[in-house]
Amino acid sequence: MNSDKRTNVVEKLLVRVPEVTFTFWLLKVLSTTVGETGADFLAFNLGLGLDITSLIMGGLLAASLLIQFKLKRYVPVSYWTVVILMSIVGTLITDMLVDDLGVSLITLSIVFTVAMLAGFAVWYKSEKTLSIHSIDTAKREMFYWIIILLAFALGTGVGDLISEGLELGYGLALFIFGASIAVAAFGFYGLKMNSVLAFWIAFVLTRPLGASLGDFMIKPFAESGLGLGMTTVNVLFLFVIVSLIAYLSIMRERAVSYAERRIVTAGNHE
Repeated sequence: MNSDKRTNVVEKLLVRVPEVTFTFWLLKVLSTTVGETGADFLAFNLGLGLDITSLIMGGLLAASLLIQFKLKRYVPVSYWTVVILMSIVGTLITDMLVDDLGVSLITLSIVFTVAMLAGFAVWYKSEKTLSIHSIDTAKREMFYWIIILLAFALGTGVGDLISEGLELGYGLALFIFGASIAVAAFGFYGLKMNSVLAFWIAFVLTRPLGASLGDFMIKPFAESGLGLGMTTVNVLFLFVIVSLIAYLSIMRERAVSYAERRIVTAGNHE
């Protein structure tokens, strides 16, 4: 292995986020759905209330982030745990602003959109890139998680605005966000849209897509839902998420071991 190839292998090992594959998007949607339904389950079904639930989930998120930053590399269990907790916390932030403080969904959506765009601007000014393939330092990872949290909060607000605020229903909201992601995908594959722009558009849209999917599945027929129940949806989705993370963990360990062996072998031959 020449020095350039060895450098590429090392750089891939140092990246702190996963590669963007079909499994990534599937887990992203499932995680956002669990974030929507999980927050409601803890706050309302278990009777913890928004304040207590927010404190508990906020504490768990902070602890998970500390672990994630200490790892300094992509570990599926740690990474997706943070994503799920951020999804829940993002939902809780939106619910508290709307339910407790009376902020309108339109105002909330505008504020979080501006905040997220400002976050992108600061990130780009500091690092000169918004590509997730370059997230190999603590600073870049910090920007990444801030944007994700804002995206989750924004997505929750926009999803509720479309389905409830505009009274379009959960099924139609699901179709709207799914179609929007399809348009972004066509822009990337068919019109050669910038890959970084296409990724972040799809990333933001998968949040309201997942939230609308969760609401559509758990809401009763009278409210234009499937009536499957919150417990059923949470258990089903968590089972799929855990199974996928276990698979990714096994594949990641194999990839890391293989890459490390290649580096050691190349070093011995030089």
